[in-house]
Amino acid sequence: MNNIPLIENTEQHRAGFVNIIGNPNVGKSTLMNQLVGEKISIMTSKAQTTRHRIKGIVNGDDFQIVYSDLPGVLDPAYMMQKMMMRFVTDSLQDADIILYLIECGETRYNEDLVENIKKLGIPIVLIINKIDKYDEVQVKEARAYWESIFPDADVFTISALKGLHIDELRERIVSLLPLNPPYFPKDALTDRPMRFFVSELIREQILLQYKKEIPYSVEVVVESYKEEEDIVRIGAMLYVERTTQKAIIIGSKGSAIKKLGIDARASIEDFLQKHVYLDLSVKVLKDWRNSELLMRKFGYDIRD
Repeated sequence: MNNIPLIENTEQHRAGFVNIIGNPNVGKSTLMNQLVGEKISIMTSKAQTTRHRIKGIVNGDDFQIVYSDLPGVLDPAYMMQKMMMRFVTDSLQDADIILYLIECGETRYNEDLVENIKKLGIPIVLIINKIDKYDEVQVKEARAYWESIFPDADVFTISALKGLHIDELRERIVSLLPLNPPYFPKDALTDRPMRFFVSELIREQILLQYKKEIPYSVEVVVESYKEEEDIVRIGAMLYVERTTQKAIIIGSKGSAIKKLGIDARASIEDFLQKHVYLDLSVKVLKDWRNSELLMRKFGYDIRD
């Protein structure tokens, strides 16, 4: 990526944090990737794909947008989900613009969260997604319903997957940014290290390959990452909660983990644009999703 010099005169420079909030599986990660122009967030058809707050940075000569993809809004059932929801509520504190994303046809929302968003006094952009799956009457009905919830919001109807009306949305976001100098270097794409993205790409393949509770019971930790001239050597540990889950991950005679390794390596090679050697191991950590110690180890923000 070409380096872009920092703006010396920031009087007319716009910059801000633009946070994407919505229910699980409404297309937040797809929208994030469209807006950033790179694959920053993993995408699957399964709910609760995103576990962390992931920032993607878009730079122009006179603006910088710091997007945040966030976990879907849910009622937490265990400590990890509690932490996921904390990423959502914490994102309200630094937001300059809220992108509230819903799927056309849905009416469910968290009343407390919506009220807190409306009290922020910042621009809200209501985005009705997946309009390619609905007819014109359904889109109009959805728009009328959500405009009653967010009467002061800008409203956009889009298809994040197909890129429909994304350019118009980008232009509006830039126009709403406050006057600020850049928060990050102008050649930055994200604030996350490479190991994080590698672990997410492995987890994406787990979500695609395994069914039922398995993907939600796995945490991926990249334990070694060594760049050589012609290859990147990566060692990753897959933590599961039960011995039976470990057996499913490995599969008969190692067939499942072999396929996982092949697919994950291909995805990582496409991301890094370099040959990859990937070594996957599996370890049981009983009830890790409810362990404060293990949640800290896995990079979740634990506070009293």
